[in-house]
Amino acid sequence: MMAERGLKIDHSTLNRWVIHYAPKLEKAFHKKKKNPGNRWRMDETYLKVKGVWKYYYRAVDKQGNTIDFLLTSKRDTKAAKRFFDKAIGRNGKPGLVNIDKSGANKAGIGLYNRDNNRRIKIRQCKYLNNIIEQDHRRVKRITRSMLGFKSFHSAQSTLAGIELIAMINKGQMKKNMVGTLSPAEQFYALAGVSRRKIKDLSCCT
Repeated sequence: MMAERGLKIDHSTLNRWVIHYAPKLEKAFHKKKKNPGNRWRMDETYLKVKGVWKYYYRAVDKQGNTIDFLLTSKRDTKAAKRFFDKAIGRNGKPGLVNIDKSGANKAGIGLYNRDNNRRIKIRQCKYLNNIIEQDHRRVKRITRSMLGFKSFHSAQSTLAGIELIAMINKGQMKKNMVGTLSPAEQFYALAGVSRRKIKDLSCCT
């Protein structure tokens, strides 16, 4: 995109932009995000950071819409509870969460229920999590070419950017915010670009 505009920018500069801006844009997106369904599919996958495997918690709803995500160093009850605190805090309480046979995830939901006096139903059915496992593959496919992350912070920021673009492409922004904007135009709008400027940018792409 930069080359098309006659600009030569080093890849390290682009990487710094991603690390700095991606978390800010992803946070702004959540204020304009549609409410997800109340039946969640939750699972974790693995990503390498500085040559060490880390755990990436993610959840989608029944329709495959991204709910939330969290990169952690450990895979235990405390990490699962952290994920649920974040996901529920930003998306509201689900009626049911489907997980695999992980005891840590079950204990994490149970701990959340106890601490918050809630009754989130837990269902452990592996084949129903196929939808999120397929979504994991999308993230793995993008990150595989990066040959691993160099730091935990850069991994968190880059993943926020990957998930942001996926949510935009899935059509997860509220309709009254989107109107007739294309995914690229939605991104510009999220970055604070005016509609008039968006039209000018769209003519150049």
